Amino acid sequence: MTWETWLAFSAASALLMIIPGPTILLVISYALGQGWRAALPMAVGVALGDFTAMTLSMLGLGALLAASATVFTVLKWAGAAYMVWLGIKLWRAGGALNAKPRSGGASMARMLGHAWIVTALNPKSIIFFVAFLPQFLNPNADFLTQMAVFETTFLVLAFANALGYALIASRARAAIRNERVVGAANKVGGSLLIGAGILTATTRAAQS
Repeated sequence: MTWETWLAFSAASALLMIIPGPTILLVISYALGQGWRAALPMAVGVALGDFTAMTLSMLGLGALLAASATVFTVLKWAGAAYMVWLGIKLWRAGGALNAKPRSGGASMARMLGHAWIVTALNPKSIIFFVAFLPQFLNPNADFLTQMAVFETTFLVLAFANALGYALIASRARAAIRNERVVGAANKVGGSLLIGAGILTATTRAAQS
């Protein structure tokens, strides 16, 4: 794996994580209700959930790569289109952030388990990884090595992202609920996603 590929994967992963999805909304909900004590268990739960979903996706992609290079190439094109679709959807999302505070007693183990289950069992997570990861996989390189590098990188970033969201939500509750701030972030993130999808597609066309 080249440094350029790893840096591109890291940058794309960080961008996609910043965009609030079901998992991040759950993190924010707990942080709004439980405060900073929710940060660590939620971050660990998110990382474990991403590890579960990503491992399942990578194993499936490995089997697909071994079975048919043509199907794998088609999946790369589909993944680029999926990124553009996600960007358009995010652009049109507006500034509403549906994250209600989760008050009441919640142990650290319960918060960790909830984050793990929501992240791992969300079908969109596996679909996302199946569409996203092929853009960076090299069919001619060792698959297990790439799998280890990509998973380690993604999990470190996922942990840091969830931890950061939880701490920000517990300390700056007004900002996290500001529709203008959320709306601007959605539009910037959506634009970058669309651009990443188009760049991936044009690069794929140039290589064909």
